[in-house]
Amino acid sequence: MASQDWFEKDFYAILGVPQDADDAAIKKAYRKLARKHHPDQNPGDAAAEQRFKDIGEANSVLSDPEKRREYDAVRQMARGGARFTAGGPGGAAGGGGFDDVFSSMFGGGGGGQRVRYSTGGGGGQPNLEDLFGMFGGGGAAGQTYGGGAGFRAPTGPRKGGDLTARTSLSFRDAVAGSTVTLGVTGGGQITTRIPAGVKDGQKIRLRGKGQPGDRGADNGDLILTISVEKHPVFSRDGDNLTLDLPVTFAEAALGATVSVPTLTGDPVKVRIAPGTPSGRVLRVKGRGVQVKGTPGDLMARVVVVVPQRLSDEAREAVETLRSQDEGHDPRAELFENAGR
Repeated sequence: MASQDWFEKDFYAILGVPQDADDAAIKKAYRKLARKHHPDQNPGDAAAEQRFKDIGEANSVLSDPEKRREYDAVRQMARGGARFTAGGPGGAAGGGGFDDVFSSMFGGGGGGQRVRYSTGGGGGQPNLEDLFGMFGGGGAAGQTYGGGAGFRAPTGPRKGGDLTARTSLSFRDAVAGSTVTLGVTGGGQITTRIPAGVKDGQKIRLRGKGQPGDRGADNGDLILTISVEKHPVFSRDGDNLTLDLPVTFAEAALGATVSVPTLTGDPVKVRIAPGTPSGRVLRVKGRGVQVKGTPGDLMARVVVVVPQRLSDEAREAVETLRSQDEGHDPRAELFENAGR
C-alpha cells in the first residue's frame, strides 16, 4: 500500500538500478545486495540490518508491476513540487491543500473535477495510506477521479512483525546441532532445531515464529541470536576444531604414537615424529565441525611437557644430554634474525 516512504525513498537508487530497469535487472540487483547485507553475514551490524530491510522494501515494490506503476506516479507527483499541508482556512499561508496536491493527477487544473481532503483541522502530515485507500475502495467500483487514471491501492493483509530472542548452547551442541525450546511472550513455547556448526553470536531466522499477521497473511519471523559456551578442551577455527596435545620430552624427542580425544568421544591415534618441536600442529582429517560439503579437521598443537620433578636417575640422564649439547646455542639464530 502507498505510504509516506514512497515520497521520501528512492527505491531505484537503493537497488542501484535505473528507472527503466526491467524485471530481470531488478531481481539480479536485489539478490546481490540481499546476500551482501544479510544479517547472518553481518552479525551485530545495525547499519547492515537496516540496509537489508530497505533493500527488501524496495524490491517488494519494484518487483510488483502494479505497485511499481503507483510508486512511479507518486514519485512523479513529488518531483512536481506537491506539498502536504492541512486544507481549509487553517492551512499555512501559501501552502496548497490536498486539492492542490492531487488536482494535476485527477484533472483539476483546467475545469476538471477537484477532490478536497482534510486532516480534520490538524496541521500534521496526512495519512497517505488512508488517502490512497479511498481511490482503491472508497468510491464506486471502477470509478476514476477527475478524468485521471486513478489509484487503486492494494489492501491485502499485512504480515506479522519480527521478534528477537537469545539462547545459549553448549560448545558440543553448537558443533553437533541441537533442538531447543524457547519461551515466548504470553507463556507459549517454540521448539526448533539449531543446525550443526552454529557459531557464537550468529543469528538464525526462524520463519513464521514471530508476531501473528492479519488474517490470511503470514506470521513474522523470530531472529534468534546464539551464544556458545566455551569448552575446557576444544576451540574453533572456522570449521576446524583445535586443541593442545601434551606430549613428554621423550615422546617428542624419540617419536611415539599417542591418542588424541575427539568431540564425539572416540579417540584417534596420531604419530609424533622424532624430534617434533613444541608448537607443531598435527592435522586429523574430517574430525572437525560436520558441516554440509567438506567437514572441518581436528588440529592438535603439540605442547612438550617439562617434568616438574626428576628422580636421581632421570636427572643424571638429563645432565648427560646437556653435556652432549655443550657448545650448541639454540637461540643463536633468534638473535641473528633479531638484528636484521
